[in-house]
Amino acid sequence: MFSVRALVFALVLVMAFVLVYPTLNSYIRQQAQLADLNAQVEAAKTRNDDLQADVDRWADPAYVVAQARERLSFVLPGETPYRVVDPETVPDAPVAADGPSSVIDSTSTKPWYTSVWESVAVAGKLPVDATTTVPTTDPSSDPASDPAKKPAAGTTKDATPPAGG
Repeated sequence: MFSVRALVFALVLVMAFVLVYPTLNSYIRQQAQLADLNAQVEAAKTRNDDLQADVDRWADPAYVVAQARERLSFVLPGETPYRVVDPETVPDAPVAADGPSSVIDSTSTKPWYTSVWESVAVAGKLPVDATTTVPTTDPSSDPASDPAKKPAAGTTKDATPPAGG
């Protein structure tokens, strides 16, 4: 079935594979590393160009003035600076005694939606005054549901004797 020639040919192919495979594997790995290094070099060149453009921008006096205005809030002589402040960080202002008072609390630093939610929560509650009584629905306070608190037979809740007896 197998001739000596085929066996020798197969042996030569296996030896060639054993000898060439490590070299070929190293070559393929080095090519991948070379591609990664070339990509890193290109990224470094791009970053270098960006930094050089930034240095060139800072050499322009108009850019320096614009950055000083933006970052440090500098103003030129004769200009009036205005600063817009976040309303949540503004301290409470004193209430004017002579002016009309507003319905809305202007010194509140809470966001508007918390005021709306508080009004919804308050709207669901009943006002409890000293003149009105609110019936309780607590079963433990109802004497009819607790046998230990039931009035004795033949008596009423006000402890008045029954009529005719």
